[in-house]
Amino acid sequence: MTDQVIATDFLISTKSGVINTALALTESATPELRAELENQLFQAIDTHEQISDYMIAKGYYHPRSLKDQLQIDVQTANTATSLAKSKQNS
Repeated sequence: MTDQVIATDFLISTKSGVINTALALTESATPELRAELENQLFQAIDTHEQISDYMIAKGYYHPRSLKDQLQIDVQTANTATSLAKSKQNS
């Protein structure tokens, strides 16, 4: 895999973690659980920021330019598809 594919997958996973943790936080029943989930949410947000910063610096992520990001997303999807096909043929 390429760094770009790995970073993109990590970013998507982290976004999902932020969403799911925030949802769990709103449904938590005890102050102790809320405190722990809040801590995990802030850690996930910090991780997301670090990955985003890395990807922006490398030119893998363009959150302010939809046109540029679309080109990157298509390229990343094609790379992932090619890698999956090459594994199937191995």
